[in-house]
Parts: sequence; structure tokens; C-alpha cells
Amino acid sequence: MGIRIREVDAGFSLESILQRAKQDLNDTLSLVRPILEEVRTRGDEAVRELTLKFDKLQPSSFYYPVSEWKGNASPELVAALEKAKENISAFHKAQVPSDLDVNVSGNSLGIRYTPIESVTVYAPGGKALYPSTILMGVLPAKIAGVKHVQIVTPPQEGGIPDGLFAAAKIAGADAIVTVGGAQGIAAASYGTKSIPRSEFVIGPGNKFVTAAKIILSGQGVIGIDSPAGPSEVLVIADDSANPNWVAADLLSQAEHGEDSAAILCTDSMDFAKKVAAEIDLALKERPKRAEIKKASIENESWILVFPNLDSCVEFSNLYAPEHLEIQTKNYKELFKKIKHAGSVFLGPYSPVAMGDYISGTNHILPTAGGSRIFSSLGVMTFLKRVTYQEVTQDSLEKLYPYVKVLSEFEGLDEEHGNSVKVRLPKRDL
Repeated sequence: MGIRIREVDAGFSLESILQRAKQDLNDTLSLVRPILEEVRTRGDEAVRELTLKFDKLQPSSFYYPVSEWKGNASPELVAALEKAKENISAFHKAQVPSDLDVNVSGNSLGIRYTPIESVTVYAPGGKALYPSTILMGVLPAKIAGVKHVQIVTPPQEGGIPDGLFAAAKIAGADAIVTVGGAQGIAAASYGTKSIPRSEFVIGPGNKFVTAAKIILSGQGVIGIDSPAGPSEVLVIADDSANPNWVAADLLSQAEHGEDSAAILCTDSMDFAKKVAAEIDLALKERPKRAEIKKASIENESWILVFPNLDSCVEFSNLYAPEHLEIQTKNYKELFKKIKHAGSVFLGPYSPVAMGDYISGTNHILPTAGGSRIFSSLGVMTFLKRVTYQEVTQDSLEKLYPYVKVLSEFEGLDEEHGNSVKVRLPKRDL
């Protein structure tokens, strides 16, 4: 069947593409609520039962301090993780904000930034393992000053892979917790006898993980980054781009899962056909995870041919992709017109995989149009703004008349207004 190619005109509706494979979580939310309640009320006992039920495993322990790891990861993997840490750390250290102090009407006002104290980073298991997600979640948290960072990840046959432990140690995580799914999120959010409670939970996961995060954040139990959906990429390219490279970038996203979306927006039908042909060829030549890639390409992915590149940008801003690549002659000019995207990859030598692993930007990003209101994970994710004010006696006297008017209008003058009034010298009463 191959990827679908459509010429966008007045007769072609883009609505279903804009909606993409957004997860309908209604049924999932109903399934997850009892799991959360079991963990809340029964703690470790419930976690053991649910782990056996869903993962068919019964670990002797759930909580593994990273400092106690005695295994060995390959030197090549360690070197790659260390280089990734170097770049990720450099980019995220530059994000640390300075405290603010400003004089307003004679008073000292300001902002102090204080870190969240405990964070859980969810690292998915299942069809792939992601030590890179550990770096992306843990490093910004530690740079922000978070005291305790634990990684929650599904248990694996044979124990925690050395690669995950290596990533955790390099990133500076405190512990790995081998509990997956909604029960893992619940255990980290409520805390159990063996699993410390976290105030904030971040990281991608399946629909059960997402549902658990939504419920628990809605109840005020935890804070979260943003609800995660299927991964996605949108590529804007003209005929100056290499069709083989663009096809590779689309397939790299399709490789994530059957519901991942890979969209190409171009102004050239000839280029569109070349990319489609390269995708067909690649699916035959690179069989690893072939069924996953094929399902994504055939069911969730598109090549859209627009009248011009400005129309491609307009669609991209409506789509608000998780990842956006711009491979055109004038990519810097087009970038100026982008309003909504999780992370943007500019020019022919910036595939998404560079950001996924090594360039230094964060790969934990809003999906499903979330970049219209959410941002990529960063140091600010783990910092709170504490505002303060120090009011002088002179300023209090000068500003009281305004407080009097406003508090009387709101019907709160008896106590609000009075709390200022009692501080005035007797001559002003």
C-alpha cells in the first residue's frame, strides 16, 4: 500500500490529519482508577500483585540504589552516554535563570527560583529500552537542584539491563524502581514502604501511564510535565532536499510505534513521489521492526503537497508537531514563521535522531498538538517561581488610599483594608 500522497486543495479536508491518532483515554481512565486505588491503600502488596499480573514477573525487590550497581556496560555505550551527558548538560545549564529583584513604587519586589524536591522519571520498557530518556529526564532535574531523582521503569527478565544502570549513574539518578505502567506511576506518586514518594512525575509512556499521570495530577497528588501521546514528526521540504534523507527521517519516527505519525509537507509532487519510492525501498531493505514501521506509514502517515511552502508552514502551525524538520533552501526564513513545535530541526544535517540522542536539546516533548500550550522538558520544568515583596513604611502610607478603594469595592475592607490601615501613623487615620 505505501504512504498516502495527497495534493491539498479546496476539496481535501485536513481535519482528520490534524486530529491524528489521539488517544481516547475514557476507557483507559476507567481501567486505571482501580489500579491507583489498590496501590494507594495496599502499597507494596498491591504493587507485587499487579507486577505479576501485567509483567508476569516477581522481582525480589523494587528499589535499587544506583550507587550499589556493580555491573558493566560496554565501553562504547558508556562513551556515547558520557558525550550525550556533556552536550545535554551544557545546553541545560545555560537555561538556569537568575533571581530577579526590581524596585516598584519604592518597594523591593522579586523572584527566587526554588527546585522541586523529589522527581520520578518514567523510562518506558516494552518494545524498546531508552537509556537516552534517563539522561533527558534526570540531567535537567539535577541541574535544577532536585534532591532525589528516581527512575521508574518496567521490570525486565534477567533484571535491570546494565545499559539502564549505566545511564542512571552517569546522569546522577539516585535509584531505579522496577515497576511499570499505571502501578509504577501510582507507587511513585503515593509512595509505599519500599518506594519513596515523588512530588513530580515526568517522561513518556503508554496510554496507561498517561492516564495515571492525568488522574493523579488532577487530584493534586503530583505535578506532571505534559500528557504524552504517540510520537510524531512533521517535515517541511522542497526539491532541494535529499529524498533519501527525508524518507529516512520519516521512517525513524515510524519506528517508534504503530500509532506514530510521520508527515511530509512539500510544494513539489515530483519530490513527494521520490520520497514515497525511497520509503518503499527502505521498508524492503531494512526489515528490523518492519511491521511497526509499515503500520505507521500506511495508517498514520501522509505526504501532503501544498501550493507553496508558506502553506506548509501554516499547516505545521495548526498541527503543532512534537518534532519539526525544515529542509528547504530558505529554512531559516521559514523558521521565523513557526509558532508551535516541540523541537525544531533546521537544515539538511539536523535529523530528529540528533536531538533524540546527542545534540543537547531535550527529547521529552509535547505530542498530539500539545506544543500549542506546552514546552519541551527543561530546567524550568523543575523550578518554581517564588515571588516576594518588601514594602517600606513610606510606600505603605502612599499606597493605602488605593488599597482602601479596591478592598471596599470587593467588600473586604473590614480585614483586608484594615490590615494596611492599622499600620498607618495616627495622623493619617
